[in-house]
Amino acid sequence: MGAREALVKAAPDVQQRLLELQAVDTAVAQRAHRRRTLPELAVIAEASQRLATLSGDVVRAQTEIGDLDREQRRLELDVEQVRARSERDEQRLVSGAVTSPKELERLQHEVQSLARRQGDLEDQVLELMERRETADAALADINRSVEQVTEQRAEATARRDAAFAEIDAEVSEREAERARLTEELPTDLVALYERIRASAGGIGAAALRQRRCEGCRMELANTDVNRVRNAPPDEVLRCEECGRILVRIPESGL
Repeated sequence: MGAREALVKAAPDVQQRLLELQAVDTAVAQRAHRRRTLPELAVIAEASQRLATLSGDVVRAQTEIGDLDREQRRLELDVEQVRARSERDEQRLVSGAVTSPKELERLQHEVQSLARRQGDLEDQVLELMERRETADAALADINRSVEQVTEQRAEATARRDAAFAEIDAEVSEREAERARLTEELPTDLVALYERIRASAGGIGAAALRQRRCEGCRMELANTDVNRVRNAPPDEVLRCEECGRILVRIPESGL
């Protein structure tokens, strides 16, 4: 590896500018990571999931109310029919048209039965009305939750969009800086840097500081220190541990 990379040459100050390029790329990667992991994204996703659940709750609550309304209308119609029949029977009783004792007894018994039936039906209507009030209150609670969650999502979306705009503006500035640097640096040096960066977790060049590679954080062995110390200043070196371009700086400890 050493002989092949020794073919790439660059003045020490040019090599050190690779660290500027790496700093730019690291900053862009950090902003991309921040864009992907904004807390607002989790809030929006959770709110959207919550709204989907609440939407189902609304449908179920409205369906229950509709069922209660239909049942109440049916019972109220039954009440009206029972009341009308009871009134007809009572009119017959008081009209004197019925003279047969058995028929009078039958009518009286029917009026009493109808009264009980009407009372039962009216009790059922009252029970349904109470259930309807409870269902209305439940639907109102759900709708309030929908409003609250919708507002939370809207606020999080606004914060996300503002953060996106800020991040994108910073990335745009960094990309302009990167374009300038890559134009100024030697083509073969940039190409080597890009190849390494693509296969080494986004870090293509690292400073040698106090005999430690800042790419892998490993301290160089004495043989590697001697190799670096004895290498020509314009030779582009690689870390034996991580393979990244190893940039010598005044603080390298050589």
